[in-house]
Amino acid sequence: MLSISAGIGIYYRFTGGRQRTTEEYFSANRSMGVFPLSIALTVSFMSAITLLGISAENYVHGTQVMLLYLGGFFGTPIALYFYLPVFAELNTISVYEYLEKRFGIRARLVTSTANFLQLLLYTGVVLFAPSLALEATTGLSGDMSVLLIGLICTFYSTVGGIKAVLITDVFQGLLMFAGLGCVLGVAASVLDGGLSNVWSIAQEGGRIDFFDFRIDPTVRHTWWALLIGGTTIFLSFYAVNQVQVQRLLTAESAKTSQRALLLSGPITLSLGILTSFSGLALYAVYRNCDPVTAGKIASFDRIMPHFAAERMSQVPGITGIFISGVFSASLSTISAMLNSLAAVALEDYVKPSYRRLGLEFPTEKATLIGKLLAVLNGFACLCVAFIAKSMGSIVEAAIGITGAIGGPVLGIFTLGMFVERANETGAVAGIVSALIVCLWAVFGQPKPIPAELPFSVDGCENSTLLLDHRNSTAFDDNADDSSYFYLYRISYMWYNPLGLLITMVVGYVISLITNRIFRKDAREPDPSLFIPFLASRIRRRREDAAKTTSSQVFVLEHRK
Repeated sequence: MLSISAGIGIYYRFTGGRQRTTEEYFSANRSMGVFPLSIALTVSFMSAITLLGISAENYVHGTQVMLLYLGGFFGTPIALYFYLPVFAELNTISVYEYLEKRFGIRARLVTSTANFLQLLLYTGVVLFAPSLALEATTGLSGDMSVLLIGLICTFYSTVGGIKAVLITDVFQGLLMFAGLGCVLGVAASVLDGGLSNVWSIAQEGGRIDFFDFRIDPTVRHTWWALLIGGTTIFLSFYAVNQVQVQRLLTAESAKTSQRALLLSGPITLSLGILTSFSGLALYAVYRNCDPVTAGKIASFDRIMPHFAAERMSQVPGITGIFISGVFSASLSTISAMLNSLAAVALEDYVKPSYRRLGLEFPTEKATLIGKLLAVLNGFACLCVAFIAKSMGSIVEAAIGITGAIGGPVLGIFTLGMFVERANETGAVAGIVSALIVCLWAVFGQPKPIPAELPFSVDGCENSTLLLDHRNSTAFDDNADDSSYFYLYRISYMWYNPLGLLITMVVGYVISLITNRIFRKDAREPDPSLFIPFLASRIRRRREDAAKTTSSQVFVLEHRK
């Protein structure tokens, strides 16, 4: 699988335009069709964090987390009809150029830096995740896995450009489905009655839960937290994120990108449902002897790799397909982010540095510089991956990082596109305030330990000793969390909406104040920088104002 992915990169290095221009390297010459683009949009969003983390989440906490995917149902039309038309008309490599045109250079640099940090941290967590699977199934060092994936991914992303990234995504997406199919197939052969009893067994174990309607933001998963948080997370990924917007702009036309985004929804949902059901199937297999309680594995994120090593290895080749699926899930996400990080670094840092020094940027060397930046970003992500082991649950770590930075970033773009009175001072104040609060919430300690649903070790050897150990170390579900600082108790699903809200409110208030005090700070931006409805209204207002002015001039000249 790694060889084929590298081979695709080499193929696109020596075919077509051979990645000589930044247009080809970062935008694939706007030549991508609906199907490969829709697969690419899905797999860049669904990484090894999904395969290992979401399955473990269903195993430990139940099905509530599946409501997260409803965010795509509500977020897709919002992204399609409000945000994407603005970027399509802008037609640029870096989405942050919008912020410079709408507000100014300060807003662009602050937001670009924040998003650069988010992608770097998120990619590091994604890079770490498959090491859990490789270590559990082969005994090879997890560090070796991180190095292997990081180097191969950096190689084909660098030499093949975004076209190689998108085509490998299709290949890797198919392997992700194949890997999950192997898990479910082996689970069906192990369980009495096959997969037909999985739902009822999960129900008996308290794993089926969709309807917790509490509004309390300190509850880890509720219907509202997952619906609202899922929608804003989807928007921060698909509406304003450099990775996905850059991919959408590789389409042949605006209609192609719209169709690709619409098609990616069912694909994402089907992959999410398969992953969640796999977690329930694993619970059905281990309901009488939980491997974590039994001390066989260190964390619940390793439950699927443990199953692969213990049960799937009996059938030659099946474990290899599973490992390839997990690796593919990470490769597809990391390659997308490395290419986008290089694009952001080139457009937002390197080129402006040349302008500030009064030098002319060497256009003929732009692709070479982009490739060097992709290599540097690859090594930076490797460094993050080696410290990802201390971040706790990979799902919480990934969504926490995404929410803390993605929410404020979504907020500043939303402020710019939806609020005509917003100015640069307000926008910068808004995003900085939101980043401080959200990062404080993510990294602040101590935090309450989330309660787990009950497990059994009755079917294990030495079950009495294991049960005594479990009782002595178990987390008290009835423990009082009120002693913890309130911000640290807020569910990680609310980080994204919180960042969006703070940016919008602070940005709007500061904009009103500065517009009133400093009239010169109020700008008259281009109508195309707003959502279509607001842009049409601004154009009509300007046309009416122009007609009124011409009428006044006519009357004045007539009087003269």
